[in-house]
Amino acid sequence: MDLDLIFVAGLVVVVFGIPMLVSAYADRRWPRNAVLMFLLGGGAIFYAIQENPGVYTAGTVDEVIVAVIGRYIN
Repeated sequence: MDLDLIFVAGLVVVVFGIPMLVSAYADRRWPRNAVLMFLLGGGAIFYAIQENPGVYTAGTVDEVIVAVIGRYIN
């Protein structure tokens, strides 16, 4: 599997975990699903960064996202 795709998928999972965390906080319950999503997404991001060091920086994240979307839509 493509490391860029793994990185972007991890970002998407983490971003979708944020509303789950807020919802659990608002309902005063333990955020089990949000924690699971953060662990899975963070693990995917960590794996991609570990396998491809120096490629994913704060300045290149948007370029990687656009490249992955363009590659798999086209």
